[in-house]
Amino acid sequence: MPVRQSHLAWTRREWLAAAAVSSLAKTARAAPAAAVAMARCPDYGSGVTDAVRKMFDQLGGIGRLVAGKTVAVKINMTGSLRDRSGHRPAWLTRWSHPMVIGAAVRLIGEAGARRVRILEGSSEDDHPLEENFLIGGWNPAALLNAAPSVEMENTGFMGSGKDYARLDVPEGGLIYPAFDVNHSYAECDVLVSIAKLKEHERTGLSLSLKNMVGIAPGTIYGDSAGYDASAARPFGERAMFHIGNRQPPEGTPPEKDPKSPREFGYRIPRITVDLARARPISLALIDGIETQTAGAGAALDEGTKRQMRFVKPGILIASLNPVCADAVATSVMGFDPAAPRGKAPFETCDSTLELAEQAGIGTRNLKQIEVRGLAIEKSRISFLEQRGAA
Repeated sequence: MPVRQSHLAWTRREWLAAAAVSSLAKTARAAPAAAVAMARCPDYGSGVTDAVRKMFDQLGGIGRLVAGKTVAVKINMTGSLRDRSGHRPAWLTRWSHPMVIGAAVRLIGEAGARRVRILEGSSEDDHPLEENFLIGGWNPAALLNAAPSVEMENTGFMGSGKDYARLDVPEGGLIYPAFDVNHSYAECDVLVSIAKLKEHERTGLSLSLKNMVGIAPGTIYGDSAGYDASAARPFGERAMFHIGNRQPPEGTPPEKDPKSPREFGYRIPRITVDLARARPISLALIDGIETQTAGAGAALDEGTKRQMRFVKPGILIASLNPVCADAVATSVMGFDPAAPRGKAPFETCDSTLELAEQAGIGTRNLKQIEVRGLAIEKSRISFLEQRGAA
């Protein structure tokens, strides 16, 4: 396992790089605020669609957002398709649940979307996404019939496209100036991020913003990537994202500064923000009906003091701004969205919320965010108490 680099071991150049990024706070555009809707939903039964519909209505409806548009729905199926947390289906612990996905697709279709594409990139195969659903234990037929013109695509490789599409990061980005991705992310008019309400051991949180790391294809940014060209199929982790051990294949934009810190907790929050700026999220939907504490995968890092617990917060969260959605979700989880590095949930990493706010994506300040429907105080559950100290 790679050795994690501490800020205490940074060189003078690395400290200067971090200081340069922190100066964004002084120069960034004002971070917008958007309403966040929350609804109680105790299980994955027939009430999911009604709860999601209520939230969309509380946000003013989604017709103006999706009518006549191609809508990409980026779901979260992180990690191995066959791994389980305590023998529980991944849909109940770390993946976006199909009932939430189906409710969103149905309502997007009812609001007049021209086409809906359900997207996720596998880190271990080039199977059709439909097959990966089956491997994960869910028949995708109902999702494909939830609205007219529903498609699925595994975006971990080139897929059905003839080439990769390039998404530029406005003003050049924090780590990468641009990304090469599956065609579906460039061809959509609207992007919906459907995430799980969960923690991440090395980035603190894994919510609607962190879900965007999955749009980067493993054939280019994963361990299978070649040096002269992308791989034919994805395999392995995105180590070049995690620790910066190499640059992408020739022809894909490299990092802006290969001498910047190689630490996971420095890199991934910034790459997440770069991806969310290159392909903005139009609608965030967070599944907090059932989930797990402590981490985003099926197992925790060796030697951790955390305990994985299975919890049922029984809530759903939605917003037209992913930072606002994630800030409210962070508070629901018992954490302070304004917490700095070193304080839970960002014990060993920089705050993605802070960096996203500095980049002008949205505000994390709860005083500026109107919460509609269920109040935060009536839905809070302490993930820290459930899983213990880091």
